[in-house]
Amino acid sequence: MVEAVSDLTGLARIRNAALARFAREGVAGTSLRDVAKAAGVSAGLVQHHFATKAALVQAVGAHVVGLASEAFGELPTAETAAQAQQELGDRVTAFVAEQPTALMYVARAVAEGDETAAVVFDAFVEIAAGLWRALADDGLLRDDADVTWAALHGVTLILGTVLYQAQIGRHLPEPFMAAGQLERWNAAGNALFREGLYRRPAALRGGG
Repeated sequence: MVEAVSDLTGLARIRNAALARFAREGVAGTSLRDVAKAAGVSAGLVQHHFATKAALVQAVGAHVVGLASEAFGELPTAETAAQAQQELGDRVTAFVAEQPTALMYVARAVAEGDETAAVVFDAFVEIAAGLWRALADDGLLRDDADVTWAALHGVTLILGTVLYQAQIGRHLPEPFMAAGQLERWNAAGNALFREGLYRRPAALRGGG
C-alpha cells in the first residue's frame, strides 16, 4: 500500500525521501542536506529525527525489511507444486511492481558495499529461506532441493533484474515494469523454480 504524502509524518517523509535518493544516487552520494531538500523540510528537522546519516540509513534499511516481511508472510497451504509456486511468484511480482524503489536501493547499495544494505540483503535471504523451508516441510520439494541456494537464487534474481531492468528492457517489446512483461517474468520464473525444485506430481502421489 502506498502512503499518500499528506498521511505521512515528518519522519516518514524524510525516510521515504532518503530511500528514493539512495536508490537514484547511492548512499555514498547522498547527504542529509540532499535528503532535506528532497523531503521539502529543513536540514534541522532531518537532524532532529536522525542525528547522523548512519541513523537515517539504518532507518531506511529497517523500513525496507519491514516491507518485505509484510509482503512475504506465511504462505497458504498448497496441495500442488503449481499452486505453491504460483502463490510465491505472484507475491514476488507484486512486490517488484509495488516497491521498485526499495529494491533498487538494496540492489545498488549492496553492489556499492554498503554495510546496512548487506544486512537488508541477509534479511531478504532469511525471509526467502523460511518460505522454501515451509514448502519443504509440506513435502512439496524434492529431497535433494538446496533450500539455501533456492533462497539465494530468488533474492539475487529479483535484485539483479531490478538493477539491470533498463538493459533487460532492450530485449523485450515493452519496459520490464510494464504489467505484461512483469507477468511474463512471473511465468518464466515460476517455470524455472517449479521444474528445478519441486517434486513431480507422481512423487507427490507416492509414485516415486
